[in-house]
Amino acid sequence: MQKLIRCLALSMLAMGVSTSYASNTTQVRGNTVVSTYAKTKYPMVFVHGVAGFSRVGSDPLGVDYWHQILPDLARNGANVWTTRLSPFNSNEIRGEQLAQQVEEIIAITGQPKVNLIGHSQGGPTIRYVAGIMPSKVASLTSVSGTHKGSPVASLIMNVDGTFLGTAGAAVVNFFSGAITWSQGLDPKSYPHDALAAGRSISVEGSKQFNTRFPMGVPTTSCGEGAYQDKGIYMYSFSGTQALTNILDPLDPLFTATSLIVDIKGDNDGMVSRCSAKFGRTIRDNLPWNHADEVNQVLGLKSLFAPDPIDIYRQHANRLKLQGL
Repeated sequence: MQKLIRCLALSMLAMGVSTSYASNTTQVRGNTVVSTYAKTKYPMVFVHGVAGFSRVGSDPLGVDYWHQILPDLARNGANVWTTRLSPFNSNEIRGEQLAQQVEEIIAITGQPKVNLIGHSQGGPTIRYVAGIMPSKVASLTSVSGTHKGSPVASLIMNVDGTFLGTAGAAVVNFFSGAITWSQGLDPKSYPHDALAAGRSISVEGSKQFNTRFPMGVPTTSCGEGAYQDKGIYMYSFSGTQALTNILDPLDPLFTATSLIVDIKGDNDGMVSRCSAKFGRTIRDNLPWNHADEVNQVLGLKSLFAPDPIDIYRQHANRLKLQGL
């Protein structure tokens, strides 16, 4: 069944778009290595969410999606990689892109497996890879993954199945192309599909995806998922605070969208605490919003909130101690 799903995804790639996209996965290195605290057995591979990127611009004005997180891991001994996927597309298309990059990382490093870490739509994206090639995945870590969908995506999907209408979809697809172009990549090599992205991260689309890739997803509305399946260890953490820093330009957006996700709060502005549940919950109430979870914008967060850099470093050590 999984082979059939993968063939269908590859067929979708071939419909009107180029299949010759370059991998463009990148190893992140630190200037110096100060410890082996984060030195996991297998490479750590980071996967961005919807509208995401690896790095936009160049030094000294460039911006990393995982702001300052990956260099810190590298300085503490981690073999860490960042991936580039279509900013707007389905879990399956993004998953096929990620699978190719995982294969290349394995070939380069000589390690048989990788530790996958995905934020937002990166959560179901890494689950897709684990579903089609479980022998090459050591662990999955979801950071506020859209496992049961986001009501925000459901709301902006009209009843006729279009994403903000034809004009809106065209604008989003143009924006998606701009993101890939800004990374110095060929936009044609990374297909853009706003409608597919909206469906994938909607509540309805997530239910359909979960029937095909149930690994690690809780069977109850807000319970724990399986900690281990097919030899793969699974973890998650997420935030539940939309407004965290008045200087952050994204906070007003998350404050507004948080009311759509859950009028009572209990979400990060895009994904609810229960939707983010996956595998073993490390923590599901961090005082972060959806951008704080990747240390954006430029590290702005609540004054007394834990530093995301510290949380990721601690998690790398957790994987290390688990023998992963």
